[in-house]
Amino acid sequence: MFYSDLNNSVNYPITSHEDELWGLTITTVGHQNINEKQQYPPEKHPLDYYFNVGKGRILNEYQLLYITNGNGVFTYGNSKESYFITEGKMFFLMPGVWHTYKPMENTGWNEYWIGFKGKMIEKIVKEGFFLNKPPVFHIGMNEEIIDLYYKAIEIAHEERAGFQQALCGIVMNILGLMYYRDRTRDFEDEELINKINKAKVIMREEVYKNITAEDIAKNLGISYSGFRRAFKELTGTSPSKYMLELKLNEAKLLLYSTNQPIKEISYSLNFENPDYFPIFFKKRTGKTPSEYRNLVCANGV
Repeated sequence: MFYSDLNNSVNYPITSHEDELWGLTITTVGHQNINEKQQYPPEKHPLDYYFNVGKGRILNEYQLLYITNGNGVFTYGNSKESYFITEGKMFFLMPGVWHTYKPMENTGWNEYWIGFKGKMIEKIVKEGFFLNKPPVFHIGMNEEIIDLYYKAIEIAHEERAGFQQALCGIVMNILGLMYYRDRTRDFEDEELINKINKAKVIMREEVYKNITAEDIAKNLGISYSGFRRAFKELTGTSPSKYMLELKLNEAKLLLYSTNQPIKEISYSLNFENPDYFPIFFKKRTGKTPSEYRNLVCANGV
């Protein structure tokens, strides 16, 4: 089903068994400009998707809705908690969860949406992403995300061979940008951002030296507690874990490009206990350093 005019585009693309094998399929994508006091939702949707805002509905798929103008209310879950939705917010609908939403009569709103389902998104959600908070994301006005919605609408309308797979890529892009923009929205202190970026450069340049996160915080002229908190909020990980990942990447390079003994690599990267290095390496890669070296050398990686 496809419907389009100057202000609206509603599409429910077809899905084949081959598409489902990909791991993610797109069920609907569109854009609606809802004017003040206009009926909501408009009667342009199949019965499975059309809903009474007073009664709400339960879907068997995921949907991402992005509001770029106007205000409204989103109510979600068994507790029926309501969230005030303003422009620049995105809300994430989950399968099997009751919800309802509508624009304010005196403002209307512009909404973009895309619906999808499959093992790929189920795994991401199962790993804990998007579940540790109310499903409302503050991403601000983002032209890149709007362009992705328009591109999805265009591809769904054309329905050329492989269009479902192209739409899957767009969904993953939107999800990643939404997650990133929401996680970093509170960082407006340019000076602090520059200091965290400088810390990351120091860590990379000093990967072979016995430098600690406390040393870096002192170098930057900020308290360690403040540095650690800001670093984790901006990057998603602690300074110490970030440095360990840098050491891991460097160890991989040394294992592949040199004949240095494993204990020597451990010492050169300043692992305090050389016996911990192979344990850490296997925990992160699934292979011991020796197994990794033999594998990459055998494959000529």
